Amino acid sequence: VSKICKMSYTVTVGNSFLAQFAYAYCTEVVVIPTVVDTETKFSQMQEHNSKPLSVGWTGTHSTLKYLDIVEPVIRKLQLDFDFTFIVIADRDPQLDLKKYKFIKWNAESEIQDLLNLQIGLMPLYDGNLEKGKCGFKAIQYMALGIPAVVSPVGVNKVIVEDAINGFVCTTESEWEAKIKRLLIDSRLREIMGEAA
Repeated sequence: VSKICKMSYTVTVGNSFLAQFAYAYCTEVVVIPTVVDTETKFSQMQEHNSKPLSVGWTGTHSTLKYLDIVEPVIRKLQLDFDFTFIVIADRDPQLDLKKYKFIKWNAESEIQDLLNLQIGLMPLYDGNLEKGKCGFKAIQYMALGIPAVVSPVGVNKVIVEDAINGFVCTTESEWEAKIKRLLIDSRLREIMGEAA
């Protein structure tokens, strides 16, 4: 990547962490944040009172490892709350949860599939790979009025304002407490979803 940056006239990146890397090899670096089309594609808002309660995650098989961060929390919360955990991906991680649903990712049904969620999760480890991520999951959730609960890694700290348009969690107890708040309070989900 460094060689490609050196050969480039301009390098475009999705966040400031990547820009910092690119500047070491190229003097022309442009940051273009990740966005979604809210006029024609992500143009619906989640209805937080009319559907069965669910928490979920979307991603690819290469990012399924991040579910290890939240799976114990979800298992514990399902002891006290009736909700389904939904994974939208290209491969089923077959999580051992009380109520679990896998939806195979499909471009045509992506929006409707995401609208099955009332709470969207984006857990991440705190490494350089993760710092280079551009928050796409959180942006997808938020564009549909779904509060995002995320790890404070990379651009997530910019996208999600804790307790305003979602929650930021570092420890397992924070994940549990903040997801619990959203499970209990549909009005809070609605307010945060609108802010998102």
